[in-house]
Amino acid sequence: MNPFHTADPDTASNRLLSLSRPTQWALLGALAALMILTRGQHFASIDALPSASWAVFFLAGALLRPAWIFAALFALAFTLDASAIGWAGASDHCFTPAYAALIPAYGSLWMAGQLYARWHRDLPATVLPLALSVAGGAAVCYLFSGGGFYFFSGREADPNWSGFLPRIAEYLPRYLGTLSLYVGAAAAVYAAQFSFGAATALPLKP
Repeated sequence: MNPFHTADPDTASNRLLSLSRPTQWALLGALAALMILTRGQHFASIDALPSASWAVFFLAGALLRPAWIFAALFALAFTLDASAIGWAGASDHCFTPAYAALIPAYGSLWMAGQLYARWHRDLPATVLPLALSVAGGAAVCYLFSGGGFYFFSGREADPNWSGFLPRIAEYLPRYLGTLSLYVGAAAAVYAAQFSFGAATALPLKP
């Protein structure tokens, strides 16, 4: 049984939709490692790096086809959070019933990544749909994650829209900046690999 889907014939011309099974396995391992190294405070985290969780879900949606990967990555995120609280003594301030809002929050990034994958072309103009997908996914994600925590965590005495809207202006640019940093780095690696592959495929001059 093959846990990874390969591209249909009509999508085979899009490189993001036609990644080989070994490549998808390698990418899954890399994204999982990136989340482990940057999320929260636990035995393997690197505090100097900003959390890559948002980027991991966006990139997984763009690069990896099977839907079960979303569930696996969310389970990994939950495990890291629980271990940080249980073993590393991190604060449980964010571990409330509102934690469930992270499912649609991260799901919006996953879907934004999948949407971009269908728009992707190996051309400079692909930067525009990539930027739109990142910005749109981040905005929806924050509405679920930040809004879920603000309204349903029980940490706010009187949650209301007039109190939440300023938080969007305060926190969303920061999260969007971190997401853009990681996605931009991944795009640069992809572009370099594509350029190298195209260069090596050119016929040698006599």
